[in-house]
Amino acid sequence: MYDELKAAVRDVPDFPIKGILFKDITPILHDGRLFRIAVDSFADRQKGKKIDAVVGIDARGFIFAGAVAYKLGVGFVPVRKKGKLPYKTVVTSYTLEYGSETSEMHVDSLKKGDNVIIVDDLLATGGTAMAAATLVKQLGANIVEIDFLIELSFLKGRERLKDYPLFAAIVY
Repeated sequence: MYDELKAAVRDVPDFPIKGILFKDITPILHDGRLFRIAVDSFADRQKGKKIDAVVGIDARGFIFAGAVAYKLGVGFVPVRKKGKLPYKTVVTSYTLEYGSETSEMHVDSLKKGDNVIIVDDLLATGGTAMAAATLVKQLGANIVEIDFLIELSFLKGRERLKDYPLFAAIVY
């Protein structure tokens, strides 16, 4: 099943900058059956667990996280780039494989003790996911798992997230 998802991922060289081989997931999004497989790969892992919210990382993570939250019947919490959320936020900064960034989450998006999963499309160095985890922890919530459609294992992001259960449907 995951082999079919992997076969649909398109490589785009030199995007967003020269030297980066971008893993394009839009062929999965364009195919309703493959998109369902991807969403189910996240949601089905949570059966029998008490999940209060799904945290999605800006921007492609929103696509999967929103669908997973819907399927689980729980709320969706966006982690956005700085300046994109209209209300009071908690904030953290981090480094990426090709720069640095600041992310934030609304201060009232999670309650102390909430059980959440974090969902994103791709795990590279782990900076973005670690930032999301930091924001979740700042609000006192528990991270049940961090899920990715794709993991670029050669960038060792899993090591950065070693304190959390982690799942990736496709590993390169």
